[in-house]
Amino acid sequence: MRPTPADPAAWNAYLAEGNATQARKRVAADVILRNLDGHILLVNPTYKPGWDLPGGMSEANEAPDDTARRELKEELGLDITIHRLLVVDWVTPHGPWDDQIAFIFDAGTLTHDQANTLRPHDEEIAALRFAPPAQAHHILRERLGRRYSAALDALASGLPRYLRDGEHTA
Repeated sequence: MRPTPADPAAWNAYLAEGNATQARKRVAADVILRNLDGHILLVNPTYKPGWDLPGGMSEANEAPDDTARRELKEELGLDITIHRLLVVDWVTPHGPWDDQIAFIFDAGTLTHDQANTLRPHDEEIAALRFAPPAQAHHILRERLGRRYSAALDALASGLPRYLRDGEHTA
């Protein structure tokens, strides 16, 4: 017989058992951050090949928008405001990785002073650069490039995008 909420201790133990057996998802949160010329901030991580959008992986029980803010503070010394959600992408398992939920948020525009003094703040970022939006697409890895293009579409339309492995859904 299953416990009921009438027995709170048994009910919580039952729910905890179910929680322990459910799938866990990796969560990533990146941002589109621009300078006043409309160029997109890209970062070159030290721990993987290629250029990336600023952001990173969520810690346990961390909201994706909090992840983006934390990562930008740690890696670039930026205290940013998240303006809105642009993309949610379910990423299929690949290589040694399980599936993942990847978010991209709009982080607005940096002032000239912020953009001109921006430097990596920890060992995870080797370099950064601002690239025109079309050029940024070609600099990013293919999987991220598709997500990035959807984020630009969302910026233009005002409507967030849901993707499955970087592809638009119906």
